[in-house]
Amino acid sequence: MRSIRVLRTLFLAFLVSVVPASSFAGVFVSITLAPPVLPVYAQPICPGDGYLWTPGYWAYGPAGYFWVPGTWVLAPRPGFLWTPGYWGFGGGIYAWHAGYWGPHVGFYGGVNYGFGYGGVGFFGGRWEGGHFAYNTAVMHVNTTIVHNTYIDRTVIHNTVVNRTSFNGPNGINARPGPQEMAAMREQHVQATSEQMSHEHFASTNRANFASVNGGRPANAAVSRPMTSNNVAANHAAFNNNSRPAYNINNAQKAPAANQGHNTEAPHNNPAPPHQGGGQPHESHPNNGGGEHEHR
Repeated sequence: MRSIRVLRTLFLAFLVSVVPASSFAGVFVSITLAPPVLPVYAQPICPGDGYLWTPGYWAYGPAGYFWVPGTWVLAPRPGFLWTPGYWGFGGGIYAWHAGYWGPHVGFYGGVNYGFGYGGVGFFGGRWEGGHFAYNTAVMHVNTTIVHNTYIDRTVIHNTVVNRTSFNGPNGINARPGPQEMAAMREQHVQATSEQMSHEHFASTNRANFASVNGGRPANAAVSRPMTSNNVAANHAAFNNNSRPAYNINNAQKAPAANQGHNTEAPHNNPAPPHQGGGQPHESHPNNGGGEHEHR
């Protein structure tokens, strides 16, 4: 038995050494260490019309887990929404399920990434024709610049949120519902080149390493994807425009919309890195509804 465990460990180590650092190449295999909990952070202001929010996440590289800051990016085509990637635990290993663009948001492990991604679906905005409308109840948008907005506060509830960052035993007990299954079968587009560059840049900054920051990255979100050309501008935008974001509330989806999707109840018990903490964090509003802002 011991020799089998040794061979298995060596095989997983080999996989880690040969798989590219990018977490967008399908399923990326970690060894047996769970990702840290999700940090609580402020959302930078949206840089302009047409940008969609992509939540921060823990990726894995040669030095272990590193944080990829949340950022605003342009969708590859009108009508497409971002389904975040997520870590899934099974068979003794943690596997990364890559995010993708598509006409509907699919399953992302039930992980509450906040800012419209509360574990099921996305409710921070919607496409209206060829323009994206922002729900300013959960998104940080300057409405003097971006006018295609609406307000849907009915989705916000003051509850404590589980910050666990992976799906599976000892993590988030969630399975895809019918709508998520249908979305998973649709045509998908992988992460944009900007998103890939953003992750690569994050992997080169030791301050993002969990082994260095203890699971609490200093810059957990930036206004635009990180590259060598705009990193200075990103830091300036973060310092000037960030605010305590919409993670003071947890918006729960209507019970009927949760049919076929089971999730653990949030809790606020102190927990080691592989379990959920107890930090208020914005979550998913329902689809549609809300009043339009007229500016």
